[in-house]
Amino acid sequence: MEIENVLWMLLALAAVVVLLTRLRLHANEAQAGHAQVSDGLVNAHTVVGVAMLAVGAYYLSSPAETFGVLAVAVWSLEALIGLLILARWLPASGRHAAAATDDSWARGPFLSLLGHVGMVLGVAFFSYCVFAGQVA
Repeated sequence: MEIENVLWMLLALAAVVVLLTRLRLHANEAQAGHAQVSDGLVNAHTVVGVAMLAVGAYYLSSPAETFGVLAVAVWSLEALIGLLILARWLPASGRHAAAATDDSWARGPFLSLLGHVGMVLGVAFFSYCVFAGQVA
């Protein structure tokens, strides 16, 4: 399989992660985890995710090195925001700490871990491909 096809699949999976994160966290009262994620962080995740998809798709369509570096930077920012969202699953301590809540999507942080840790690994592979000149 050509490396460009793998990168297109990673970009499509990133789109799925951005969309599912938006859908899962859009309603504050339905959020799972120990803490609520602000609308600003969810909106930043969506906006940066759409920008990442646009820059990444443009880079894969016409591989200009400048856009490759920009795609890596935007995708890294997107993964960082995703990890901040993932932090809602960190255990809370203290006398008044609330227990983690589940939602109808999944029990526990598995779905969030799968999406966002996978996104970080995708960023690492995309970065390698850009900086090693693997995209023709």
